[in-house]
Amino acid sequence: MARPTVTHSMNPLQAGDHLDHYKIENLVARSGMATIFRATDTRTGRTVAIKIPHPEIESDPIFFERFQRESDIGSRLDHPGVMKVFVDEDRQRVYIVMEWVEGRLLRGVMSEEAKFPATRAVNIALRILDALAYIHAQGVVHRDLKPENIMIDAGDNIKLIDFGIAASAGARRITFAKLSNTMGTPDYISPEQVKGKRGDARSDLYALGVILYEMLTGKVPFQGPNPFATMNDRLLNSPVPPREVDSSISPQLQEIIYRALEREPANRYKSAAEFAHDLRHQDEVGIADRPELRDWRKRRSPLKRRILFYVMLALIPILIFVLLLYVAKHS
Repeated sequence: MARPTVTHSMNPLQAGDHLDHYKIENLVARSGMATIFRATDTRTGRTVAIKIPHPEIESDPIFFERFQRESDIGSRLDHPGVMKVFVDEDRQRVYIVMEWVEGRLLRGVMSEEAKFPATRAVNIALRILDALAYIHAQGVVHRDLKPENIMIDAGDNIKLIDFGIAASAGARRITFAKLSNTMGTPDYISPEQVKGKRGDARSDLYALGVILYEMLTGKVPFQGPNPFATMNDRLLNSPVPPREVDSSISPQLQEIIYRALEREPANRYKSAAEFAHDLRHQDEVGIADRPELRDWRKRRSPLKRRILFYVMLALIPILIFVLLLYVAKHS
């Protein structure tokens, strides 16, 4: 997508206004990055969603690259579980034209219903896995999978949205550290992403494991008083076993969640298809004797390590003084 000239003096759009070939119907949502409008393509009569970045975002190279990436990757994907982005080079300003989807964010549904019955949670997870299998086959990793980036309709059909920090095969690397202030909640980020690694398809599967845990229990598996504490929690501790929260969750489904949440990517599900197979055939899932089921109450904190580090630093000059005193007395 070529970068059009930025015009900061443009008035905010409202119903009835025209933007190139689109008639604005109404404002749908506003976020920290962009405003989304419902509009009609005057050439085809098709209803679309138009995402327009805020002026300050257009002038920020990191945010603009994220916006451009969302457009470029989205326009190459064509799957019922992925929101379609329409290519339209004939435009006077920066925006993305997407298919209009009747539905809500999964986050809104989860906030209202707290937790889902296991059958429903599994069905939603399977539909997400179908979409993930497709994008992974196209060489794309979402890297920011969370309920805020999943649309769901009345029949629980899903659409993945927001490929702003997605990784595409051959694309220049954008590190987690560089985009940490744009990634939103840290609850769904994989351990390898926390460590600053790029992440691959298994990072998306980890995020879905967190979402499945939350759909079943009403809680995320790792928590903390701030984003850094939350991210550290997943590196140091084990989550509360899902069956401790809700005993109706089967041991097999709990085991599936643990396999998705493995700290080391090599121990995690290798593909969306493998994850989906276990969800569809839970009777075939063997139950591992996991230490996480026994020692999850033991909590480790990076704060203790920091305190120990500072204590050791404070002791260094004392040890040097004692050593010098010893040498002086015996010389």
